[in-house]
Amino acid sequence: MERNDCIENRPFDEIAIGESASLMRVLSKDDIALFALISGDVNPTHFEEPFTEHGLIGHGMWAGALVSAVLGTRLPGPGTIYLGQDLRFRKPVRLGDAITVTVTAKEKRPATHVVVFDCRCVDQKGDEVITGTAVVTAPTEKVRRARVPLPDLQLQRHDKYQQLVARCAGLEPIPTAVVHPCDQVSLEGAVRAAEARLISPILVGPEAKIRSVASSEHLDISGYEIVGTEHSHAAAAKAVALARAGKVEALMKGCLHTDELMHEVAATETGLRTARRISHAFVMDVPNYVDPIIITDAAINIFPTLAEKRDICQNAIDLALALGFKEPRVAILSAVETVTAKIPSTLEAAALCKMADRGQITGGLLDGPLAFDNAVSLQAAQEKHIVSPVAGRANILLVPDLEAGNMLAKQLTYMGNADAAGIVLGARIPIILTSRADNLRARMASAAIAVLLAHSRHKAASAAPAAE
Repeated sequence: MERNDCIENRPFDEIAIGESASLMRVLSKDDIALFALISGDVNPTHFEEPFTEHGLIGHGMWAGALVSAVLGTRLPGPGTIYLGQDLRFRKPVRLGDAITVTVTAKEKRPATHVVVFDCRCVDQKGDEVITGTAVVTAPTEKVRRARVPLPDLQLQRHDKYQQLVARCAGLEPIPTAVVHPCDQVSLEGAVRAAEARLISPILVGPEAKIRSVASSEHLDISGYEIVGTEHSHAAAAKAVALARAGKVEALMKGCLHTDELMHEVAATETGLRTARRISHAFVMDVPNYVDPIIITDAAINIFPTLAEKRDICQNAIDLALALGFKEPRVAILSAVETVTAKIPSTLEAAALCKMADRGQITGGLLDGPLAFDNAVSLQAAQEKHIVSPVAGRANILLVPDLEAGNMLAKQLTYMGNADAAGIVLGARIPIILTSRADNLRARMASAAIAVLLAHSRHKAASAAPAAE
């Protein structure tokens, strides 16, 4: 067994006064996050740059824990019992600091097998960050054991939605009709989005039910307009009418079926149709993927035609640009990455790419057909010798049909711990389409997406040349 694969102790009788052991660690953001998760210490000095003058500061006891690591694994090592420690924190440990921890035996007490160690932690400059002493009971018998294998650990960060909300800072809240907010989840989502200055809600639905929910959930809705209706069908119709009248710039789905709302939105004479096909997009925060990723269409168009896929693709590209994507990269998904007449979705993928070449789809890079693995994994794309600016780096996934998109989004949500913010595109105004299973973070992100879309349209309208 190699030395690095085991840990071995120094029994009390073998320890010499002046004997020492050391280890070195570099403080990373993951170290800070893990220590906060374990300890519950979320002091802003550890996470927010404005609270510190020279960078993020690590938890003092992170370095203190390294003292324990030396004592427990090196000197004395396995079998050591900690009795006490007295540490002095001389200098903050900052992100990126390389800390060397050294313990040195200074006193032995044979009657009790107690050893007192001097403890010293220094940074890469040699400056002391911690000094003190530790008192332990040393083992009396030799121990050599295989090092315990630790599990692989990945921190799952959901910071992409925070960035979307942050992009809304300074933008005016958009007037939003919240359709039938008659349960705790939908009403609280609207209230929190309003408190964050994302939306100015108009609550549309049975007034008595809305007020009852607000009262039972202790939600303050005193500052919001309520437009009373008899039931959810009427609420959907009224919200669409408000949008047609220009009184709101977004709709937010509350406690009603998606079909109820979309029936009114898609109505030929009284709805919110445009020349573009209405489609749905999930803007997903997948913890281990570098960018937010858009999946479309997973909720409205069941088996879209080629022409409809063109609109779905353009809607998604326009969304990506409004959200600040520097380069929308569309992977048109299928089961394989080669064109074959046996799989119609590969033919449509090839056609969509040629439509982009001819200017029928603009604003993004398209490639397809691509299988899911080589759409999101550079390694998978390289292994299959796919040379493409999209393969392995896609931030928009255009799925072949609703079933595939819905399963993909839910797999990422329930097995990949992703968040999914839903938005309806291609109508006169954005429609925030949330699920009862969505957490508050996803609901806030959906509202932020609608805000960015609405303001992007304002900007485009103001830049358009005036009609003569």
